[in-house]
Amino acid sequence: MTRTPSRTRPRAGARRALLCAALLAVTVQTTAAAPVSAVSPESAVSAESGGPGGHGGRDCVRTEGPRDDRARQILAITRKAKKDLRLKSVQLRVTVDGREVVTDALGESMTNVPARPDMHFRAGSVAFAHIGTALLQLVEERKVRLDDTVERWLPDLPKADKITLRMLATNTTGLHDYVTDPAFLAELEAHPFRAWTPEQLVAYPLRHSFWYEPGASWSYSHANYVLLVAALEKITGVPIDRLVEERVTGPLRLRDTQSNLTPEIPRPALHAFTSDRGLYEESTFWNPSWTTAPGAVITTHICDLARSAEAIGSGELLSPRSYRTLLDPGTVGLGGATEKCPATICLKQTEAKHFGFGVIVVNGWVLQNPSFSGYAAIQAYLPSERLAIAVSATKTATTPDGNTAEVVAQRIAAELAPGTPLAVG
Repeated sequence: MTRTPSRTRPRAGARRALLCAALLAVTVQTTAAAPVSAVSPESAVSAESGGPGGHGGRDCVRTEGPRDDRARQILAITRKAKKDLRLKSVQLRVTVDGREVVTDALGESMTNVPARPDMHFRAGSVAFAHIGTALLQLVEERKVRLDDTVERWLPDLPKADKITLRMLATNTTGLHDYVTDPAFLAELEAHPFRAWTPEQLVAYPLRHSFWYEPGASWSYSHANYVLLVAALEKITGVPIDRLVEERVTGPLRLRDTQSNLTPEIPRPALHAFTSDRGLYEESTFWNPSWTTAPGAVITTHICDLARSAEAIGSGELLSPRSYRTLLDPGTVGLGGATEKCPATICLKQTEAKHFGFGVIVVNGWVLQNPSFSGYAAIQAYLPSERLAIAVSATKTATTPDGNTAEVVAQRIAAELAPGTPLAVG
């Protein structure tokens, strides 16, 4: 999942790389501090207005009319979580069987600018769930096979004759993760506005030997999806943003979920702040190009996120066979410490908690959980209850470390599905 280190103490303290929610807990070291966002207060406030050219998301609004007991309870849980976690804002939407239970936003985007449900935020690894679904559709159409090796599309990749599309999509290649590379982290922290190319990103893991032979274990690496995007674009001859729009976001009518080739966020934007580099600062327009390949760096709003949770989690766009692959593409049983790979990297994949095909499966919940540059979110779907929970959260200077949107969602899930904990952390 697209998750960056978030600093637990000012200045040169430990910076935690929160990768793949509970599936990953890798602590890495970084340093430095940096300038605040180069956006004027006037233009920032204008961005909240959803003015001309904005994407407004006018249909994503707070629940209107009387709220039932469930909605009131969810809001009470969310308000308490916001207070407990000292959050700046929380956006949430809960649906059951596709029907809205509650949609709301609490707190502020910026000082004196209330948060709204239609405000857009960075959705990071949610794109991986969409890309995984698009790949499975291509397999259904017999345009490619999951166990095709990638040397014809990625001839310069080491072990390309052993690495398959399935391995790239499920993080079983053995490639290191550049997000945990100290050299990469130092550069990212010092230059948060830098634009990264795929070649620059993949160069970091290729400096290291593989953790294991491709397919032999499991370890998370952002490089896998950078490479998968490159392969898919060559397979189809279609840019990844268009491919995903044609196959996933378009059919699902996710009108406010889109790829962004620059650090811009469609208006109205939910602003983010972080203490990652020792100083509590605005991070809204830090360049997200490092998170994955161009064309797969997305923004969304909370209503689209809930719809994405429901559609991806239920396999709406897939055949029953492909949906089974989405939930378990062969990762269960992989992972575990070896002489070369520590348990903190080669995490054991179990039936109760494992990486699926661009998604995470936890006690039957199907989810994705991006967290980086001051933004945190989760989309989670429980097929047995047809329950979708979407949460986005931003930080104050005293917000605890970690993906706080997960914590809010866990508390909501405990109320609505007490027998099936959303135990991400």
